[in-house]
Amino acid sequence: MSSNKKYWKSVEELKENSPIVETLQQNEFVEEIPTDEFLGDKDSLESSSTSRRDFLKFVGFSTAAASLAACEGPVTKSIPYVVQPERIVPGVANYYATTIADGFDFSSVLVKTREGRPIKIENNKLASATSNANARVHASVLSLYDNQRVKRPMVNGEAVSWEEFDRGVSQKLNAVGGKQIVLLTQTFASPSTSKLIKEFSSKYNNVKHVTYDAVSENAVLDAFEAKFGYRAMPNYDFSKAETIVSVGADFLGDWQGGGFEAGYAKGRVPQEGKMSRHIQFESNMSLAGANADKRIAVSPSKQKAVLAALYGYVAGGASNKLSAELDDVVVKAKEQLRRAGSKAVVICGLQDVDAQLLTMAINEALGSEVMDTQNPKMSRQGNNKEVIALLSEMNSGNVGALLMAGVNPVYSLPNADEFKAALDNVDFKLSFAMKEDETAKLCDYVAAAPHYLESWGDIQITKNNVSLMQPTIKPLFDTRQFQEALLKWVGNDTSYYKYIKETWSGNLGGKSWEDALHDGSFDSSMPVETTEFAAAAPSASSSASRLLQNSGEGLELMLYTNTALGNGEQANNPWLQELPDPITRVSWDNYLTVSKADADRLELWNENVANGALDGCYVNVKVGDKTVKNVPVLIQPGQAKGSVGLALGYGKREAIQEEMQTGVNAYPLYQDFNNVQKVSIEKTGGRHEFACVQLHNTLMGRGDVVKETTLEIFNTKDKHVWNSVPEVSLNHEEVPVTSPEVDLWDQFDRTVGHHFNLSIDLNACTGCGACVIACHSENNVPVVGKSEVRRSRDMHWLRIDRYYSSEDTFAEDNEKKENFDGLGDSLSGFGELEEAAQENVQVVFQPVMCQHCNHAPCETVCPVAATSHGRQGQNHMAYNRCVGTRYCANNCPYKVRRFNWFLYNKNDEFDYHMNNDLGRMVLNPDVVVRSRGVMEKCSMCIQMTQKTILDAKREGREIKDGEFQTACSAACESGAMVFGDINDKESEVHELKQSDRMYHLLEHIGTKPNVFYHTKVRNTSEV
Repeated sequence: MSSNKKYWKSVEELKENSPIVETLQQNEFVEEIPTDEFLGDKDSLESSSTSRRDFLKFVGFSTAAASLAACEGPVTKSIPYVVQPERIVPGVANYYATTIADGFDFSSVLVKTREGRPIKIENNKLASATSNANARVHASVLSLYDNQRVKRPMVNGEAVSWEEFDRGVSQKLNAVGGKQIVLLTQTFASPSTSKLIKEFSSKYNNVKHVTYDAVSENAVLDAFEAKFGYRAMPNYDFSKAETIVSVGADFLGDWQGGGFEAGYAKGRVPQEGKMSRHIQFESNMSLAGANADKRIAVSPSKQKAVLAALYGYVAGGASNKLSAELDDVVVKAKEQLRRAGSKAVVICGLQDVDAQLLTMAINEALGSEVMDTQNPKMSRQGNNKEVIALLSEMNSGNVGALLMAGVNPVYSLPNADEFKAALDNVDFKLSFAMKEDETAKLCDYVAAAPHYLESWGDIQITKNNVSLMQPTIKPLFDTRQFQEALLKWVGNDTSYYKYIKETWSGNLGGKSWEDALHDGSFDSSMPVETTEFAAAAPSASSSASRLLQNSGEGLELMLYTNTALGNGEQANNPWLQELPDPITRVSWDNYLTVSKADADRLELWNENVANGALDGCYVNVKVGDKTVKNVPVLIQPGQAKGSVGLALGYGKREAIQEEMQTGVNAYPLYQDFNNVQKVSIEKTGGRHEFACVQLHNTLMGRGDVVKETTLEIFNTKDKHVWNSVPEVSLNHEEVPVTSPEVDLWDQFDRTVGHHFNLSIDLNACTGCGACVIACHSENNVPVVGKSEVRRSRDMHWLRIDRYYSSEDTFAEDNEKKENFDGLGDSLSGFGELEEAAQENVQVVFQPVMCQHCNHAPCETVCPVAATSHGRQGQNHMAYNRCVGTRYCANNCPYKVRRFNWFLYNKNDEFDYHMNNDLGRMVLNPDVVVRSRGVMEKCSMCIQMTQKTILDAKREGREIKDGEFQTACSAACESGAMVFGDINDKESEVHELKQSDRMYHLLEHIGTKPNVFYHTKVRNTSEV
């Protein structure tokens, strides 16, 4: 029986006809929301100084009011990718085409915004130049919300207005007198910026512009300039290649700006019985070497001899200093180059002008169609000689003003100490910087620079292709672009936006300005600046002779940039810090890679401790008079004897969150901007703890995990030989595990509606990791930090497993396993198979996420039905039902489920962007932020598939093939991941499922996954 007892909250309620109580009953909110005042008309809205954040806090209790507030777009209206909206619609994403150009990464991209917030980077399919967004490009959206950013202009450490800043700069520049004004900048590759610098130079006659790339490509720039009269890098279309010979060039990494994966992958997937042949000579194990059909581990000095020998064999006229064994490999490579003819290409990663001239000469002798010198890449313009000369000018006191933009030489110059001392001789020092980094801290004036997502720009990525940069959000802080400042200082009141528009007026390749902004790029024939050079290009034969004079004695260091941090520009980005290196699977670190033979000789060690975590010793690394102390050692299978490797980009300390102050700074070892150095190493005491997510073990001959064959067997044998379906016994007869007769599960009709599948081609996957960061961005995956990763508690929904071969090839692993004779042989043999080969090791990458099994073992053991199967093929997780028993993780054969050990959101213990208000702006509102104590995993981006279905339903049309995407498939430029509806018989994913190369992971278990793989095929054919 119900009770009529009266309850009250305040004594005021007991008073009859209380005006206060009556007012509260009629009006829930004590103070009226001034929406009319704020949103009265366009003029008052634009002139309002109320920030978006403050206003949303004020009216956050009302959905209607929040919808009215929305978010402001950019200052000047950008052109959205699809259609220009009348206003930002809450809950609906807008896409803008723009370009990243931070001096190291150059790429045309799409930016997804929600309520005015950029939250995700995607590939721009309409870009005429490179649009390959690597892992760093995908992660760059988080760097926009970096709370370490400089928020306003500063003079002598004090915040000032831009007006005061400009007055001070003008006074300083006018007071320079007869001394030089030097602009030291990153590579902008921007015609409008070059034009603007000329105008600045016209006002101040003593101006010199020096371009500085922290990681130099000076050798190829000098070689190209010597031959063609302007600084650029040859472009390459690897989709045309039948034979690729790489000498020390990690062209699937950052070599010459990267962006070659898509073209390379097209030639690596067997089509009509053919695929390209890739031969790699290198010292460090790289992404390119890991994907090669044949990899030869040779020291850097021997790489020069290999290149000279190749030239001699292809073009004639060079002696040979190779061992008989290495010479035999080079001869076979030469034969394959000749057989491929114009479809062959040789590339080189050595920072040596002679090596680069020789490379171009070999390709010219082959008549290579792969190398393109007509439309070369312009994304590196650094000039080492001018940087070195600048240091001398500074020391002599000839530099009166040094204006720096996009560079941090006090951190990244090899002789940074000398530069730091030379700064004392400069009267006026100014830095345009996003952070108060090592260089900015030493400057009198610090100009707060915007993020590229807040900026305008034009970028000539290749000679004939220009990409446009447009802001996707109003500047978060009181920042100003370098170009805007130059306009102010030359007395031009035009905005940089209008300046760019005028620069390209009538030269947009037949497009209108709006269309060019919409597409993000256009073709242009704007001429490049040529240089006058007195001497003709050196002869190739003399270059070959000089290469052979290099001595290979002693230990050699190969410096490189890794997939995560690159040159270190985004060192404060936790997504990138936690991204495992594709080869070593180590995150939060750089380290000295050493071969097993050299490690044994020098008594260096790695070991796995009780919980499986990896530890290692320390060494001091010395190049000339420079020593980097306490560098951790990692014994790397495939590292060439006599060589060691170390990644640049780590070791930053200024304007870096404490947790991200990782690794050692290797730039002091980068003497003369050469990535190869003579080095000595000395073992020191101590034990280093690595955060490694995969041990250095092998596949152990388990061919049902990674299936692999050779092109010859693929073309000549039946699929049952190289891609057999596992069988089980039924009534004493062998029956395929895919047969319904041996199923314990009841089937239901999956032919109605959509049924999603994901195809992963092991031939096309290069292991680049872009999909991992895209998944982070789309699905609000938390960063847990080095300590938790070391405990195997990383939260990545998608991992890219890396496997080594035990013998020289995976085929020999299988052969060894099959030939075990007796128990003793098996016990010792399997132990040997656990050890990776040390020199000629083969590598394979395999992306693994939730397999979305139709017969999912996780679903049967969940006591609260938190995990269940959807009719569209996705395995769902209901987070609010999950109580964290982890039974599902125990029952998952693929180990793809992640348990939230801690609350990673708004927790001071895990300060990796989800703890501060600025960092949380990157979160995707379509995906819930998970809490402590629940399981999570890949959802196959159900929010994306459902949006596609709803959009098509609203528009009254059928969904076209290719519209369905997941974050990983959209990020994969190589085409390794293809997502779609398997019930659409015309779809690409349906066609791929019919391929003879198709197989399921651990198919013998009978889980019937909706993710399937394609057998890896290696082209082992020798001429």
